[in-house]
Amino acid sequence: MNPNPLELRKFVVPEFVYGAGSLNLVGRYAKNFGAEKVLVVTDSGVAKTVWLNRVLDSLNMEKIPWVLFQDVTPNPKNYEVDAGVELFREYKCDVIIAVGGGSPMDCAKGIGIAFANDKNILEFEGVDEVPIPGPPLICIPTTGGSSADVSQFAIINDTIRKVKIAIISKTVVPDVALIDPETTTTMSSELTAFTGIDALVHAMEAYVSNASSPITDMHALTAIPLLVQNLIPAIAHPMNLEYRNNMMMGSLLAGMAFSNASLGLVHAMAHSLGGFSGLAHGVCNAILLNHVVDFNYPAMPERYDQIAFAMGLKLDGLDSDARKQLLLDALIELRSKAGINTTLSEFGITRADLHQLSINALNDACMATNPRHARIEEIEALYEKAL
Repeated sequence: MNPNPLELRKFVVPEFVYGAGSLNLVGRYAKNFGAEKVLVVTDSGVAKTVWLNRVLDSLNMEKIPWVLFQDVTPNPKNYEVDAGVELFREYKCDVIIAVGGGSPMDCAKGIGIAFANDKNILEFEGVDEVPIPGPPLICIPTTGGSSADVSQFAIINDTIRKVKIAIISKTVVPDVALIDPETTTTMSSELTAFTGIDALVHAMEAYVSNASSPITDMHALTAIPLLVQNLIPAIAHPMNLEYRNNMMMGSLLAGMAFSNASLGLVHAMAHSLGGFSGLAHGVCNAILLNHVVDFNYPAMPERYDQIAFAMGLKLDGLDSDARKQLLLDALIELRSKAGINTTLSEFGITRADLHQLSINALNDACMATNPRHARIEEIEALYEKAL
């Protein structure tokens, strides 16, 4: 079913500056926010690149003091948010700048709302559970995939329950995003693959979401060919700014789509899997994607056909089963070319783990907008196919 173009819809997106050199504006933006001391949130990998130094140089030029928090790990943990809050409070910071991929940006979002509300980050799980917005937040993405720089999502690993929680609230939308495609030239081929597939899943799940709209559809369908056509070239030619720019633009468009249409079963299962195993989010998405598409296709065949068309596939003369199989084959081929050829069992996941994984996935906020209702037995069967 196509969305009703006259139905009321809300679309939330931050101010953003897109283009080469945009991260050099960070000092000016921090000054505009009246910053007296900034908490800069990043990770150890980004800290070794030139991008962090350029951010700090920009702050220094505006004579804005800063404190560095670089203890963020992949799949940011609840205790890392706690540590960031303590640092923010100890040094009396008033603005947060996140530099990195989804992990530093989600951690920075968590730090802001946990500080402002004086609550543990795990208390904000779900939709619209954040009463008070955090301090001003500037996000500078250095990967072309997570779209945390424009989304109203923050994903935090609850290490107590061993599951990722989704915090969905306009209070975690950054105040500004400085999106500089040049920053992605230092990404490894592996990270390029993981984040690129993640961005593609964002676009696909937003398009088939039961909360989609003509506005989110436009962004999702424009993102898909950019991501599909440029992912493998970007891996092969990491310094090529045309490929990097197209991937970053695809990620941005996909981010605006999913932030407002939400996601679905792939992400619900990936959140459960990542929280349990520590696997990279993009890897989880890549392994699960074709299985979930196979499951969801009967509920939204026309929409999945539009995705296939956006990927450049020829559907003329094919029946529904053949169209579905063509899409599945193309997704598997893209994943393989990106170097992601693993199964869950290769990462130590066993059948004994699947029931709890399925329970956690069923309770994930992203399930609410999946186009097909899934029972726990069906989710478990999908995990089993990915073993």
